[in-house]
Amino acid sequence: MPRHDHAVRPPAHPPTGRPSAGPRPSAGPAGTRPLGSPWPASARPGPGGDLLIGGVGLVEAADRFGTPLYVLDEAEVRSRARAWRRALPHADVHYAAKAFLCSAMADWIAEEGLGLDVCSAGELRLAAAAGFPAQRILLHGNAKSPEELRLARRLRVGRIVVDGLSEIPGIAAPADAGTPQRVLLRVVPGIAAGHHSAVRTGTDGQKFGFRIAGGDAAEAVARILGRPGLDLAGLHCHLGSQITDTAPYLAAVDRLVALLAAVRDRHGRELPELDLGGGHGIRYLPGDGELDPARFARAVGTRLAERCAAHGLAVPRLIVEPGRAIAGPAGVAVYRVLSVKHTADGRRFAAVDGGMSDNPRPALYGSAYQVRPVGRSGSGPTAPTDVVGRHCEAGDVLVRGAAVPVDLRAGDLLAVPAAGAYQLSMASGYNLVGRPAVAAVRDGRIRLLIRRETVEDFRAREVGR
Repeated sequence: MPRHDHAVRPPAHPPTGRPSAGPRPSAGPAGTRPLGSPWPASARPGPGGDLLIGGVGLVEAADRFGTPLYVLDEAEVRSRARAWRRALPHADVHYAAKAFLCSAMADWIAEEGLGLDVCSAGELRLAAAAGFPAQRILLHGNAKSPEELRLARRLRVGRIVVDGLSEIPGIAAPADAGTPQRVLLRVVPGIAAGHHSAVRTGTDGQKFGFRIAGGDAAEAVARILGRPGLDLAGLHCHLGSQITDTAPYLAAVDRLVALLAAVRDRHGRELPELDLGGGHGIRYLPGDGELDPARFARAVGTRLAERCAAHGLAVPRLIVEPGRAIAGPAGVAVYRVLSVKHTADGRRFAAVDGGMSDNPRPALYGSAYQVRPVGRSGSGPTAPTDVVGRHCEAGDVLVRGAAVPVDLRAGDLLAVPAAGAYQLSMASGYNLVGRPAVAAVRDGRIRLLIRRETVEDFRAREVGR
């Protein structure tokens, strides 16, 4: 895909060496102070009611590239990636590509020294085409196809997470005992964590991994160790998404270290790696909690050392998989109001040109967001308004009860923060609206990363009539 640059691309950050601290917002005059979380650190009010992200006005961005538009702050992505590396200097930090992936994101992640966690052939092929180092790629997923496993082996990815017994011969078949494939075993520790039942993946009775209770995980360990083409490097778990407390991770450490000890006692083998997955929560609203990387690292590191000492184990190398925690706060979605409607029962709706096709999270999980008018001067009276999408679903509501100007009208712009994760990656072609464009900003410059999807793109997939 051609790159649409509107300025010289900034130099890449080196992939090695100690990560530097992220950019600090300047205090500045009152009218230019940063907005604060959940907005990117670079977000500041601009002239005429504009909003600047990475030094670029959203009014200019919307005029140039149209709406809906997703604006991704490159410096925010890099700063958050460095924060995880700085907090865990002796661990492997893998960015969870399912949060959002494009070639530019793969470049930034590689340049910041992180690995990449993928869960499909599509994500794996995009990463490979972008030149991401295969040894820093981890493949997982509960239903890997034979083709995906063969692709992973051919590309020589660093690790494959085993999620079912049928995968064991599938991974081992093309493997050479002289160069065995490193694998992790995904276990289910029986811990409920996450903001919604649909994303709590660490509990028993669901499709992922092997239960510790009942011996499923122990059986899988024995089978893998019996395959000379496989190298069982460690255990993997994923508890859920949008977790803002360290307690679930500490409970997982307790149960997984006990399993590591059981593997040693039964097979005489100490596994050198422990992957605690991702799910680290961010702020969507100003009052939300957020899981700080340094706090996470201190708590988990201390508990892991204590439990390993109690079992007489060497401390395994930790692996973590932040996705939302890196991409989410870096994204801002920009919509244009199409209509404002007042109903007889006193309700007020502002319909925008996007909706559940580019952000399904409110409809799926009841997720809450903040919204801010863009390009309007002054601070007049507001009225509670449901900001709704354009799709043929009553549940297509982006923000309920948003405080927006009483004189909001068609043509006005609205911006929604914390839009960088699990929005475009879960976007659909509902009503053939087409997925939005994505632009990157940094140091006052903007460039298009992904063009808007068009009707011609949909028609190009048709092969007959």
